[in-house]
Amino acid sequence: MKKTHIIILIGIAGLIAGLISFSADFSTYDSIASAQKKQEKFVHIIAKLDKSQPVEYDPIKNPNYLIFHAVDSLGGKTKVIYHNSKPTDLEKSERLVLKGKMHQDYFECKDILLKCPSKYKDEKSTLEKNVNEQTESNSLNRP
Repeated sequence: MKKTHIIILIGIAGLIAGLISFSADFSTYDSIASAQKKQEKFVHIIAKLDKSQPVEYDPIKNPNYLIFHAVDSLGGKTKVIYHNSKPTDLEKSERLVLKGKMHQDYFECKDILLKCPSKYKDEKSTLEKNVNEQTESNSLNRP
């Protein structure tokens, strides 16, 4: 075999190994029930903050320790432990994207994304109001 063929084969093998290693990051969203079946595997969960349970966070005692409970759209519930500071407006968010690993009786969260559509609803109503005002003023200015 020629040296160029060996180099090409090694390059292809490296490319395949790289793609396989990156494919672990392309996870889909799981429910809490399906995440419990995937113990110790990295998953993404879409859920809401369970407002019937207290949020445990003491920034003076430990600013990098947050405990709350989450509920997904199928009714699954879990305790969430987040080893970072509490996200701003956690209680106001409508949905949470939780990234982490499910353990026996809790979800260890590595990252939290907050979804707050109320911000966009306000912008939409303002935009509709402005469009209506412009339409009315344009119809009044026509001869």
